[in-house]
Amino acid sequence: MGDMTNSDFYSKNQRNESSHGGEFGCTMEELRSLMELRGTEAVVKIKETYGDTEAICRRLKTSPVEGLPGTAPDLEKRKQIFGQNFIPPKKPKTFLQLVWEALQDVTLIILEIAAIISLGLSFYHPPGESNEGCATAQGGAEDEGEAEAGWIEGAAILLSVICVVLVTAFNDWSKEKQFRGLQSRIEQEQKFTVVRAGQVVQIPVAEIVVGDIAQVKYGDLLPADGLFIQGNDLKIDESSLTGESDQVRKSVDKDPMLLSGTHVMEGSGRMVVTAVGVNSQTGIIFTLLGAGGEEEEKKDKKAKQQDGAAAMEMQPLKSAEGGDADDKKKANMHKKEKSVLQGKLTKLAVQIGKAGLVMSAITVIILVLYFTVDTFVVNKKPWLPECTPVYVQYFVKFFIIGVTVLVVAVPEGLPLAVTISLAYSVKKMMKDNNLVRHLDACETMGNATAICSDKTGTLTTNRMTVVQAYIGDVHYKEIPDPSSINAKTLELLVNAIAINSAYTTKILPPEKEGALPRQVGNKTECGLLGFVLDLKQDYEPVRIQMPEEKLYKVYTFNSVRKSMSTVIKLPDESFRMYSKGASEIVLKKCCKILNGAGEPRVFRPRDRDEMVKKVIEPMACDGLRTICVAYRDFPSSPEPDWDNENDILNDLTCICVVGIEDPVRPEVPEAIRKCQRAGITVRMVTGDNINTARAIAIKCGIIHPGEDFLCLEGKEFNRRIRNEKGEIEQERIDKIWPKLRVLARSSPTDKHTLVKGIIDSTHTEQRQVVAVTGDGTNDGPALKKADVGFAMGIAGTDVAKEASDIILTDDNFSSIVKAVMWGRNVYDSISKFLQFQLTVNVVAVIVAFTGACITQDSPLKAVQMLWVNLIMDTFASLALATEPPTETLLLRKPYGRNKPLISRTMMKNILGHAVYQLTLIFTLLFVGEKMFQIDSGRNAPLHSPPSEHYTIIFNTFVMMQLFNEINARKIHGERNVFDGIFRNPIFCTIVLGTFAIQIVIVQFGGKPFSCSPLQLDQWMWCIFIGLGELVWGQVIATIPTSRLKFLKEAGRLTQKEEIPEEELNEDVEEIDHAERELRRGQILWFRGLNRIQTQIEVVNTFKSGASFQGALRRQSSVTSQSQDVANLSSPSRVSLSNALSSPTSLPPAAAGQG
Repeated sequence: MGDMTNSDFYSKNQRNESSHGGEFGCTMEELRSLMELRGTEAVVKIKETYGDTEAICRRLKTSPVEGLPGTAPDLEKRKQIFGQNFIPPKKPKTFLQLVWEALQDVTLIILEIAAIISLGLSFYHPPGESNEGCATAQGGAEDEGEAEAGWIEGAAILLSVICVVLVTAFNDWSKEKQFRGLQSRIEQEQKFTVVRAGQVVQIPVAEIVVGDIAQVKYGDLLPADGLFIQGNDLKIDESSLTGESDQVRKSVDKDPMLLSGTHVMEGSGRMVVTAVGVNSQTGIIFTLLGAGGEEEEKKDKKAKQQDGAAAMEMQPLKSAEGGDADDKKKANMHKKEKSVLQGKLTKLAVQIGKAGLVMSAITVIILVLYFTVDTFVVNKKPWLPECTPVYVQYFVKFFIIGVTVLVVAVPEGLPLAVTISLAYSVKKMMKDNNLVRHLDACETMGNATAICSDKTGTLTTNRMTVVQAYIGDVHYKEIPDPSSINAKTLELLVNAIAINSAYTTKILPPEKEGALPRQVGNKTECGLLGFVLDLKQDYEPVRIQMPEEKLYKVYTFNSVRKSMSTVIKLPDESFRMYSKGASEIVLKKCCKILNGAGEPRVFRPRDRDEMVKKVIEPMACDGLRTICVAYRDFPSSPEPDWDNENDILNDLTCICVVGIEDPVRPEVPEAIRKCQRAGITVRMVTGDNINTARAIAIKCGIIHPGEDFLCLEGKEFNRRIRNEKGEIEQERIDKIWPKLRVLARSSPTDKHTLVKGIIDSTHTEQRQVVAVTGDGTNDGPALKKADVGFAMGIAGTDVAKEASDIILTDDNFSSIVKAVMWGRNVYDSISKFLQFQLTVNVVAVIVAFTGACITQDSPLKAVQMLWVNLIMDTFASLALATEPPTETLLLRKPYGRNKPLISRTMMKNILGHAVYQLTLIFTLLFVGEKMFQIDSGRNAPLHSPPSEHYTIIFNTFVMMQLFNEINARKIHGERNVFDGIFRNPIFCTIVLGTFAIQIVIVQFGGKPFSCSPLQLDQWMWCIFIGLGELVWGQVIATIPTSRLKFLKEAGRLTQKEEIPEEELNEDVEEIDHAERELRRGQILWFRGLNRIQTQIEVVNTFKSGASFQGALRRQSSVTSQSQDVANLSSPSRVSLSNALSSPTSLPPAAAGQG
């Protein structure tokens, strides 16, 4: 199947190959089939066919040490023969497809049908047309020969439908375009380290070619397939391809296969790239899914369109990843649950939709009954066959009025407002260094109540410098003079630091005069290398003398060891191991220490305790990280058992302890103060020593001396939250987290436990919304579990970025505060829009309904209603959704998950303004003709010309909406509604633009818009009544909300609805009962399918050794599928990739969801 799907790629490449003949010693096909083998099979195959990996490098004309020459013609040729490292993205939807999708909207379809019937009937002139006996109100129509103009209304409705469709399609299209831009930006930012012409360079992932020598290290996500050449302790998590959660150890003689899309969990090394792009393992899977993916998309989109509810509009943006090979797994896995706002909006939209449906049905029934009773019962007219078309025309007119009421009632502008608001925010957040990967994360951030932040790099500058040292029994408070240190000790120290750190870590000269030297690689190691330079020594010669290939064994740093050690072979065949790591951990393993003369002396436990008290704690209390550097010599024979880590990493000799300062970023204390004022608790979770952590937390303002708070170490935290059996208990966590501010020496699991504990807590009446920052591979589970995960753009590993929702491009905590501001702004923008929209809806529905019941004709005609509803909604959503955020947003507490969308104040505003508008419109409707001395427009016959009377009503209505739009800018009952209005040019343009179009419609709209031109004094009155809105707004603001106890809030998510996650997702989206019944069958069918999938998965897991993580992953896949059920609302869209690769389609971090 793969070959078929990919045949077009191969045929091209094979033609190229034959033409290039024996250019390289192996063809793409050979390499591709080689990469499909695993483990020992692969080793055997390499031996038989090529000899060894060196030979493959020779055939690919590359050097394992120098890499490719990197000349343009050579790279170009490699791209032609072996392909490029990029997977062609799916084609974007064309504008016409988007138009077609916009046309699927139910209300629009009803309108189209009504308009077409109306058009058809207006062209049909039956013989009985002139028959006086047909209908009472026929008289006035013929006077002006206006009957011929009957088609205009139908045509106008169709025209406005086309307008709406184009606007919607254009919005979708620009959204998609923006999105692709964002995606390509994420892709361009992904770089990888390769060796070219002996230089280590970072190049974009797409530039990697076959034959490149790539350097892989802890935290990388491999961008292409390759063979392992050399390295130390390389362990890979291949679960994204194989579904096995155990880490696979790579070595040249046992398993040299490195596959794209897998994660490096430990160690480092070099590989020669053998397959890129569509020929890599990930690419092959991707092309397999490509065919299925498109089918799926179509169905997905259909399902989305039928759900008139707002939440559905946000779904197409669910996977920011789509295009990049690394991200294939998550395209089908949605975020944990519906975002708060989506839940509330969906619920509200459904409630409004139901109400509208009822109102429109009643309107039609009343009109039809009144007409039939009046014509056939009161006037006792017989039903003449030749009159049938006339009657039908009346019924169609009634039907159109009913549909119009429905159209006005359903807030189509809502999904649009949400989309515009989110898209606008995301665009602007890019400027504030927030790269948003999941749209709803932006809005969830506004509700955040807790932030768990890393220390290094987020709160601090991540520019490490050694400022204190303890060498040869002396504690130096600043960098010592090299002459004061024993020469032997100094040489040992320089060697220990230069050799026992990643060779990719360097200190380069500053880019411009006067700047600080550039630190490349691991920042802690940079600090130590800087210390070597400060001691007037140089680390480069040491590294040249002992190149990376000669290192005998390396124990790389990981979160369990908290130390790193390197073993080298000395000239006399004996071994020496250098170690460095967290001081309290390494000192525990030391039994000697170098004295002032450079001689080792005994270092007993009580000496250690004294050193901790006298040296390490004072350093830590100054907020320094303490690192201990040590070494150990081994005899040449017998050679130690290097795999027995506990014995090896023991009996060390301490060379020195250094205190590394990582200064707090200057803007962080202010940012944290803003968070605390906004009701957000900031907690620091760090791997550092507790004293260092506490000192930094005080500097940042996370804790204030004298407050009641907790600072715990990981061990103590675990002791307090686990019961006797070692299981975590929620009640125990609930006792701790409210006061916990600093968690030090924490492991990634502690971070995940804390986040999960806070999220699951029922301790507070609101469920906590937690944001987490992370940069390491091991932060993946916590980032996934959190409501919003922030990954570091600079220091973050690919795995962390993968699991996150927002990437902080400048790694800075104060950017998180910006995200909170934008998130709250989205929520407020939508509330503003709702307040405006619902006022329009309430008034229009009541006017149409009562008007129809009393005068048999809606005072606002179908086309006018459409103009008011759709065009003004679209514009208003643009105007109100693009209000820029202000600092005042940070002065209030978060809204929380079950605060209603429409607060009491907003309800007061909506009803208050509705009362004003209705009073005036009904006054104009019933006594307007006397006030303006014009003909009454009431009871006009079918097809009569538009009356001035009704035009005035329509115009006044629009003017009131315009001025009410200015009122809607404030939702918390503020007085000054003009505050900051000029900071939002879009708003001003739209209000003035709408006003201009309104003038054109009234003066020149004529028959299609049922308007007749007005005089200047009539215009003045309309504007004057509109201006009254602003005055009335002040009156409403004066009434205290607290007095109005009877006002109900709407759009609230209650606690009980939040718990049955699946139920919520299934039931909230329905518009009416019939659809729900239909959907129920589908859901059962999906559940059945999911059960089967789960069972298959259970079997697979047990086959693969029933590991604990397997069990976890199984659970998480069940949850992720239950989410899929909610999002699949069309029976035929069975998630193909889930079915194909359900064990593999879960990213490693998904275990965090289980």
